[in-house]
Amino acid sequence: MIDSSNTEIESLVVHHIGAHSKGETVKISRTPVQLRDDDITGEVLKSYFFNAFKTDEFFNFIGAEEGAAGLVHEGVSTVFDDKSLFYSQSVKIAEFLYKQSNHPKIGAGEFYMAYFSNCVVDGEVVDAIGIFKSENKDKFLKVYLKEQSFELGTQEGINIRKLDKGCIIFNTERHYGFKAVMIDNINKGNEARFWREDFLGLQAREDSFYFTRNYMDVCKGFVEDVYNKDNQVDKPEQFDFLNRSLDFFDKKHNFDQDEFETEVVRSPDVKEAFADYRHQFEQEKGIPLNDSFDISKSAVKSEKKHFKSVLKLDKNFHIYVHGKRDYIEKGFDTQRGMNFYKLYFDQEN
Repeated sequence: MIDSSNTEIESLVVHHIGAHSKGETVKISRTPVQLRDDDITGEVLKSYFFNAFKTDEFFNFIGAEEGAAGLVHEGVSTVFDDKSLFYSQSVKIAEFLYKQSNHPKIGAGEFYMAYFSNCVVDGEVVDAIGIFKSENKDKFLKVYLKEQSFELGTQEGINIRKLDKGCIIFNTERHYGFKAVMIDNINKGNEARFWREDFLGLQAREDSFYFTRNYMDVCKGFVEDVYNKDNQVDKPEQFDFLNRSLDFFDKKHNFDQDEFETEVVRSPDVKEAFADYRHQFEQEKGIPLNDSFDISKSAVKSEKKHFKSVLKLDKNFHIYVHGKRDYIEKGFDTQRGMNFYKLYFDQEN
């Protein structure tokens, strides 16, 4: 959990990163930005930099020994050791970002590097370094007074509610590669890898959020790939498995593999298939899945929206299934030559 209520921006520099694929260049600012203590701009910037990070998903640097991807790790380490080197390291990191931004879908934009003091992360007060990039510009309506009449105009600028790309590195857990948060709200697919992997050189931190999210991904993947119609599993059975899984993570505080198999997986045949799928998931993705861990409620909240249990019947009906598998029956009407579902309920709302 991050608390920036007492955080101050000690240093800030802005450079411009041109679109590499279009042959544009990097424009380096000669000096850092001067923020006055009474300037509201500092509070606006702090809101812009911090408000996008709403989950407890943390990352660590892979390490400087991993080649070019370690340049950001090396740069922030240098600044944490000596803040007087903040500007020179911002130039190196901006130029490195430009070199990595060679995908045609990666646009030009402003590069920000900030040094923060009094950040609170998981109850610990630390300094932090933020690295951000804004690519999208919005048009804003401007109302102004001219000769006792109001006129309208437009102005292009950055929407402070929409952080495009960002990373905040906290000066803690240094021996593990620091603790960091990261976001990319623009690029998806292969081009998104450059911000996290090619540029920042980050990997997911193996904590309760990491283990909870990955195990919930296994549950969704198992239903999509194995526990499905191809293996004679009807939709209500699939939804029942998903609902039991979500209910388990929602109500429990600790994950235990044996307890999960008893309450969620249940059938011996399904247990065997689930164990095979879990092993395959670990091997293919290189992600370990612990048999016991603390359940992250933040991860559960984040993943809930992906657990969809909706029966879509032609274009006429959508049935949302939240539980009570025994209250749903599927059949076939020979006279009409059509499938049907029979639903049992106590009250109609």
